Amino acid sequence: MDRGTISGMRLGIADHLGWAVAVTASADHKVVDRRRIELIEPGLPPAPIHHEGGPHLLHQPAEPIDDDALAVLVAGVRASVVRATSAALDELATVLPEPIAMMSLRAWAADFPTEVAVQRRVPYESRADSVMYRQVLAELARDRGWEVRLYDAKQVEAGAVSILGERAHEVLHGPRAALSPPWSKDHRMALAATIVVT
Repeated sequence: MDRGTISGMRLGIADHLGWAVAVTASADHKVVDRRRIELIEPGLPPAPIHHEGGPHLLHQPAEPIDDDALAVLVAGVRASVVRATSAALDELATVLPEPIAMMSLRAWAADFPTEVAVQRRVPYESRADSVMYRQVLAELARDRGWEVRLYDAKQVEAGAVSILGERAHEVLHGPRAALSPPWSKDHRMALAATIVVT
């Protein structure tokens, strides 16, 4: 991987259902910004497929819904994710000293099904919501002209250590002292993702 071709800010994302840790680093791996970003507007179910609709806006008990109704719910949630995530990325971009050049995201299967009726079945049901967030993040990044790269969450920190060598501890753990907490495993993973991607 030719990492030297990337100039500008590198954004690493460690996503969760409805929110993410975002770490922005310079080309020499210095943390420029770290924050939690919201990926969905308040009041909507962050995992519509996993919870088959879950408790919705009226906070009524969850009941099984058919494929068509779930598809409508997922479309509404996805639209909210686009709005919230777009606002969060724009806010981040405005405070950085240089433009963002690259976003790194956790990888997902290229052939992950797109039909809600399939996504709600095992083994896809447990991953469908996370994939939706990552796909939206990737689309919004490309819309902004940012390169999108994917990383293996289980291997990315070890990969960064291998690349950084003797600097690994300073780069990956140093921000905890320099910036003060929080500096969690998610922060390290997001930073590592700006260093090594697959």
